[in-house]
Amino acid sequence: MQKIGDHAVVLGASMAGLLAARVLSDAYQRVTVVERDALPNKPENRRGVPQGRHAHVLVPRGTQILDELFPGLLDDLVAGGAPVIRDLGELRFSPAGHRLCLKGRPAQPFICQASRPFLEGHVRARVRALPAVEILDRCEVVGLVTTLARDRVTGVRILSHGARVEETLETDLVLDATGRSGRTATWLAAIGYEQPPQEQLPIHLKYATRHLRLRPDALGGQTFVTIGAEQGRPTGLVLFAEEENRWILTAIGYDRHHPPTDPDAFLAFVETIAPPDVLAAIRDAEPLDDIAAYRFPANLRRRYDRVRDFPTGLLVFGDALCSTNPAYGLGMSVAALQAAALRDTLAGGNRALARRFFRAAAKPINMAWQLTVGSDLALPQVQGPRPLPVRIVNAYVNRVLTAAERDPAVAEQFLRVAALQDPATRLFRPSTALRVLFGNLRRRPAPAIDTTTRVAVSDPRT
Repeated sequence: MQKIGDHAVVLGASMAGLLAARVLSDAYQRVTVVERDALPNKPENRRGVPQGRHAHVLVPRGTQILDELFPGLLDDLVAGGAPVIRDLGELRFSPAGHRLCLKGRPAQPFICQASRPFLEGHVRARVRALPAVEILDRCEVVGLVTTLARDRVTGVRILSHGARVEETLETDLVLDATGRSGRTATWLAAIGYEQPPQEQLPIHLKYATRHLRLRPDALGGQTFVTIGAEQGRPTGLVLFAEEENRWILTAIGYDRHHPPTDPDAFLAFVETIAPPDVLAAIRDAEPLDDIAAYRFPANLRRRYDRVRDFPTGLLVFGDALCSTNPAYGLGMSVAALQAAALRDTLAGGNRALARRFFRAAAKPINMAWQLTVGSDLALPQVQGPRPLPVRIVNAYVNRVLTAAERDPAVAEQFLRVAALQDPATRLFRPSTALRVLFGNLRRRPAPAIDTTTRVAVSDPRT
């Protein structure tokens, strides 16, 4: 890629910031990553990523992009002990009360089960090794520097921990990857720009996690179990193998159905969700740590793609653009898709860079937003609008899930949509629709479908 600038600064060294730095290193002579935390030299949890201790997964589309950006990274993760799913028979996937038939279907590419600290540590090491990239940790971001006309960002003010005097980093580009609490919207207001429109769906989610050591082959060869919430039960769990021969168990609950952190109460909560064999494996397991909890108040999207006036030299990235329900495991993969969008945008030069990037990033964000928000609205505990088109589409998706209980081809197609590999419109292809029709005809008549929504499917024109 041709260089389009001298210096780019990335705010935040989490997964999104690291992926952005990797892409920017191809387009700028120098890239500086500024991070508030003291970054560890080995994989471990840190204060700036409070959700890092909980279950994370890199879905296949995210895996593909990481392999493109960091050749050999996935091999390193596997060599370091990260389990992977190469056959979908190792995955027990039960969304919205339907256990999907996936046995004997190859996972293409494989699903990586590295923990968040393990994965982030490997990515950070790869980024540190790039000759064009410097990472400055233990630095607070104070604010932006602009031209007198305030039409261009020319730098960022930082304050190193323990220092008394601010430092200004002059730059051609500032990219904010500081998460959903990022301050770009506030900074823009301070220099006279409009706030980006926001979309928000409160869900009042809480999840609780502990690590376990299961008995060998406790689940008969399965290494990943996910049981989603459903209308009669606004709770769920995920249990899967990680590196170092440990398993992670995360239980989730909406609104007033939150998992407790007391060990006995936590196990009682899990009993209401887990099938008998999964519950037996959990009961027989050795607990490795205390139970940690995290709250997620709302799905939140800032529509910078709809802002009419935006300064040159500034981008917003990752959860600072869009933060969706972590129970669906799409956050890191959406960041990877944004990195791919940034790579493609930079290849077109720096003309109208922000406008072109925000529009490109909106495409994968639309997919994740519709999937997660639609699924959340399936639950009566989640309050939000349910327009007729969404209810009609999701009534069909409920039929898809019913057929997917017995038809591995339908199950795999749904999984590809849920993992962002295919657009949701693939579920409506004639070949899939026919399988769905016959799959439902073979079933006994079911109770009337509640069309409050299973998965919202975006209009293919958006």
